[in-house]
Amino acid sequence: MSRLSDATLSALPTDVAVPGYDRAQVKTGVVHLGIGAFHRAHQAVVFDDALKGGDLRWGVLGASLRSPGVRDQLNPQDGLYTLVVRDGSDEHRRVIGAGRGVLVGPEGPAALVAAMADVDVHIVTLTVTEKGYRLDPATGELLLDDADVAADLADIAAPRTAPGFIVAALRARKAAGLSPFTVISCDNLPHNGKRIRAGVIAMARRIEPSLADWIEAEGAFPQTMIDRIVPATTPDDIARLTARLGVEDQGMVKAEPFTQWVIEDRFAGERPDFAALGVQLTDAVEPWEDAKLRLLNGAHSAIAYLGALSGYEHVHEVVAVPAFRAYVEALWDEAQTTLNPPPGLDIPAYREALMARFSNPALMHRTRQIAMDGSQKLPQRLLAGAAERLAAGKGIAALALGVAAWMKWQSGVTEDGETFVVDDPLASKTAELLAGADNDQTRVSALLSLSAVFPPALATDPVFAKAVTDAYFSLGAHGAAEAAAHIIVGRD
Repeated sequence: MSRLSDATLSALPTDVAVPGYDRAQVKTGVVHLGIGAFHRAHQAVVFDDALKGGDLRWGVLGASLRSPGVRDQLNPQDGLYTLVVRDGSDEHRRVIGAGRGVLVGPEGPAALVAAMADVDVHIVTLTVTEKGYRLDPATGELLLDDADVAADLADIAAPRTAPGFIVAALRARKAAGLSPFTVISCDNLPHNGKRIRAGVIAMARRIEPSLADWIEAEGAFPQTMIDRIVPATTPDDIARLTARLGVEDQGMVKAEPFTQWVIEDRFAGERPDFAALGVQLTDAVEPWEDAKLRLLNGAHSAIAYLGALSGYEHVHEVVAVPAFRAYVEALWDEAQTTLNPPPGLDIPAYREALMARFSNPALMHRTRQIAMDGSQKLPQRLLAGAAERLAAGKGIAALALGVAAWMKWQSGVTEDGETFVVDDPLASKTAELLAGADNDQTRVSALLSLSAVFPPALATDPVFAKAVTDAYFSLGAHGAAEAAAHIIVGRD
């Protein structure tokens, strides 16, 4: 079977949207670190829209900082891939042409640094997940004892980390007399721009203080909020699309119709006309960010752990259960009180739209995909809201159940007795803590001692500890669905 490529584009079915611009004339204006499905279904589509609009400066060079998997999917396809948007029984297929290929950082770090330092590159975006920033979750400081960070500090000419590649490329640009590129974090993290800026400047200061001064003065690290549900692609998805296209597309991604990108209006140089492309530019991203993290992402995490514990594979199956659906509304009732909504965001309408998105059966969004790396997600999705509720003297029953469900997940056993591997960077630590505990009370206490997840002030709050412990007991005694059904949120 032939692969999707420039040579096979013309043979695609006529109902498949294809790039309408001359790809040979496209310049590489963006380098994306950590290229994966989310970037290809979100930011790359915006840059492709810019190209379709006639601004050919915004081709995207992808970079993997770990494995060659995406390179092997996309490079044989001339960087092309299909975005499949599914909404119920409706399906729209569009070939994205913005990709300029994929480099693999560990195989050729110098080549990636040189590409980022090229005069045509004005933006570096990244989706490297929470752990890719190499920052201490508690302090926000650069993890100097991290082996890859230490290697970057010893030899920045061959970087290994995302901050290291950015520092090396900015150093090369400074030496060449070029302005810095704008660094846009696209990870679901509070203050994501500030975080990557902190890591980059901390590393640069240890390597070359004058470089850090230049980055502080001339660079730009805007805050962002991004939103689109992008489930993992399965072999069945690829087989189905192959039958539809008549060629194989190993790089396809699937997504829901909804998409949103909010960017702080702070740039170091050239940029596309983002506003014309549907991107919201703002002076204050935090209210948008908080609403998404605490409503969409917080509910997603709670749904993932409660649903997966009780044997549900997909998000839409979980919210079809009345007890879980009512629980999500209760969780939102609590989280909503901690928000300062930005102008233009109607929270009741947003909640209604979120539930409709969660209920979309065409996405087949796996609970276990969302459950990955939970230790890195819990603080901003559930714990921050819980801390604010407690400070205001309000109840946290629903938030506590989401936290307790994460704790239950660390055991690696579902309610039906199925064992699984906990996919989390702190999995070995949580397993060690649980191994030393012989009852529910001590298990909760042991996990609350994990300062990388639970801020000490919150972990030692007796009201928080009791709420989580009670929820943990309920999960063990009754199961996830009944525990969810028992949640009663006080109206305050």
